Amino acid sequence: MLRRFLHGRLNAEEKKLGESMDYLRHVVDVSPGAFLRFASIMPFANSRKVLPRDAWFVAQIVAAQHEDCGPCLQISVNLARKSRVDPKLIRAALDGNLDEMSPEIADVYNFTKSIVEKTGDEDPLRETLRARYGERGLIELSYAIASASIPPTVKRVLGFAKSCSLVTVEV
Repeated sequence: MLRRFLHGRLNAEEKKLGESMDYLRHVVDVSPGAFLRFASIMPFANSRKVLPRDAWFVAQIVAAQHEDCGPCLQISVNLARKSRVDPKLIRAALDGNLDEMSPEIADVYNFTKSIVEKTGDEDPLRETLRARYGERGLIELSYAIASASIPPTVKRVLGFAKSCSLVTVEV
């Protein structure tokens, strides 16, 4: 009964997100309790009260792209589109085209790249973003970046990941 209910919820999520949730179906089939624990941590990924929408989604897209999971990246793009992020900004984030971003969004892009690529160049940008968005905004940005790695990691461990090189992302 619980498995059937959870499969129904996953079907609804697939329609909303536009991508397969087969890896989560597998988790439900093996252990509904493990799925419920996984589902209970994911709301932190949507914790956004201070950070502007465009900043949030650019960080999500950059972090998801770094994870090299095409379907996960497509979900980030689909959610950005549903949230009315300008498709030109989405494309700019995917292509790394800073000329198509406002200076504020370019700062978020560069900071996120520095974090996910572990370049060590993030300190000055962190202070800029802290001054712009406050401590709460910086926390939200950390959640946007960190949450992008959870589904690809789970998918990769379970054998459900597809590389970005095999998937054409649609904006």
